[in-house]
Amino acid sequence: MLSTPHASLRAASRVVALGRPQRVPGAPVNVPVHLTSTYVSGGEVSYARVSNPTWEALEEVLASLEGTDEGMALAFASGLGAVAAVVALVPVGGVVVAPRHAYNGTSGLLAEREAAGALIVRRVGAEDTGGIVAACEGADLLLLESPTNPMMELTDVAAVVRGLDERWGTDRPVVACDNTFATPLLRRPLEQGADVVVHSATKYLAGHSDVLLGAVVVAGERTDLLERLHTHRTLHGAVPGPSEAWLVLRGVRTLHVRLERASATAALLVDRLTGHPAVERVRFPGFGAMLCLEVAGGQEAAERVCAATRLWTHSTSLGGVESQIERRRVHALEARTVPVNLLRLSVGVEDAEDLWEDLAQALAQTLEG
Repeated sequence: MLSTPHASLRAASRVVALGRPQRVPGAPVNVPVHLTSTYVSGGEVSYARVSNPTWEALEEVLASLEGTDEGMALAFASGLGAVAAVVALVPVGGVVVAPRHAYNGTSGLLAEREAAGALIVRRVGAEDTGGIVAACEGADLLLLESPTNPMMELTDVAAVVRGLDERWGTDRPVVACDNTFATPLLRRPLEQGADVVVHSATKYLAGHSDVLLGAVVVAGERTDLLERLHTHRTLHGAVPGPSEAWLVLRGVRTLHVRLERASATAALLVDRLTGHPAVERVRFPGFGAMLCLEVAGGQEAAERVCAATRLWTHSTSLGGVESQIERRRVHALEARTVPVNLLRLSVGVEDAEDLWEDLAQALAQTLEG
């Protein structure tokens, strides 16, 4: 039904070209929203919890962007639903190695599973390649983020995988990497040796803060993992609605232009924020549109900055066309090692100078107050 992946195309063309109906006279340009809960008997699929053509169109695009084989992506009801499916690969009593700083939903899920006696969690520094490899002795899953949320730490995924292969060989854990911040346009962990990539498609892939959806993409040789993840999605009901899948697919069409614009603005802001008298530290991985700053004056000063912005939206989440700002330690599940004055900024596609002027006036108020 779907168009053949165009392996020779660059990513900016793939986001537009893939996941389309076949080009035959009179065919629609866009895949339709398949609103059905059941199918006529005799086909490959009988019930909509197993598959849906609208999901498949999105999955085709995501698999291609991450550099894996067609059919190796699965859409989920949310990003955390996708993470939960990956964590479910771990047997009862198994070991998960995860960065000390990570998305608080992931951290909360691991803590809940550990408290229930379902698994053991080992926390590591995201930038400590040797420490990560050593911690993986006897582990079942290594769950990475690069950059980490919200501390913007980078993990050398390729070096970690090499270390695991050299030290543990075929006994090494499954390596999964949350690629939400970077998107497959900036980093492709599967090409660095990871087995699984996770996305909160709610964020950059959808790009308009109007839908919840997650995705898992699996390395081509790991069909065993794909089957287990598909079974989890089916039996746990962690399936997306077709309308949500269609919205994410539409958002993906402009991912390259949104990310290019937002990344350019983020670099400009980092340059101007570095050394600013109201900013103690800027955290930026060197690419993308996410950055953090630690406000001089502590927690109260950071809160005043959020309250004083007019164009920046004071809200949680990220990756939308609108720029968002938030103090992360307001969340109970955030790691206690995240500074109380840390603000996470998701840079959108507004005019760069307008964003800077709004942020500058908010920071100026902290110096005055």
